Amino acid sequence: MAKEVLHEPQLDTIMMVENAISKAKSYPTRRALWMSLPKKIQYQTFSRILDYLESSSKIVMKGNKLIWIFPANPKLQRLLSESAVLR
Repeated sequence: MAKEVLHEPQLDTIMMVENAISKAKSYPTRRALWMSLPKKIQYQTFSRILDYLESSSKIVMKGNKLIWIFPANPKLQRLLSESAVLR
């Protein structure tokens, strides 16, 4: 039987986890990453985000290590920094 998902992660939470992984390049364990996040999130939400990042080929799990493998795109970063923020 599948685990019941209480809610889906919000985009800002996904981006927070992505930024933490991409800046560090690797973390020794999932727990080390989870504890280092600037905003506390539920572990179920955190695990769901990691599953998404792995399925979208942004991270790879090698043993217990998380490694950011998604290539950086300077043009995309410039476009994102110059775009308007919608809320």
